Amino acid sequence: MDFVMTGDAAARVTVLLAHGAGAAMDSPFMERIAALLAAQGLRVARFEFAYMAQRREGGSKRPPPKVELLQEEYRAAVQALACDGPLIIGGKSMGGRVASLIAEDLFAAGRIAGLLCLGYPFHPTGKPEKLRTEHLAALQVPTLICQSTRDPFGTREEVAGYELSERIALHWLEDGDHDLKPRKRVSGLDHEDNLQSAASAVAEWAARLG
Repeated sequence: MDFVMTGDAAARVTVLLAHGAGAAMDSPFMERIAALLAAQGLRVARFEFAYMAQRREGGSKRPPPKVELLQEEYRAAVQALACDGPLIIGGKSMGGRVASLIAEDLFAAGRIAGLLCLGYPFHPTGKPEKLRTEHLAALQVPTLICQSTRDPFGTREEVAGYELSERIALHWLEDGDHDLKPRKRVSGLDHEDNLQSAASAVAEWAARLG
């Protein structure tokens, strides 16, 4: 499996990130968040699910396969990644959701120290009744979700009503969309402000993990 590595190889904590459903591991969002996390002293590893790697090789733009297959691919990435210190798994949107579905077993086995979700898709856009939260209620793995207040996959008001484990910390990005991007004319913030805020929150949270 191929990884894109960012940051100091000697960093204490490694963060393994998967991409979202429609953008590759080297999308502008993934490139920038990896750089900002590395600037905070974290080592970042990125990988692609097979369907996205096939697109890169000229394959058709097929949608992601069933989440069960993605879970197995993520487990394979954890297995393939050489990591001596604490490992955090996660990703953007779908990548974070897939990681959340395998995190509990890996944490119980001592394989990972935490779970990071950057824009968790609590429900499909426009379908707030189709929640993807059942497994989040009982999570014991330390978890950080960086979520925008107007994310169409789960706004601040919506998330306040969900049953989530007390092990889940939420870091809210003001006025951001699903890419954490705010409307500057409304909030006075730009995309870099929210990405910097997310990276700082991740670093502070990661420093407390064993």
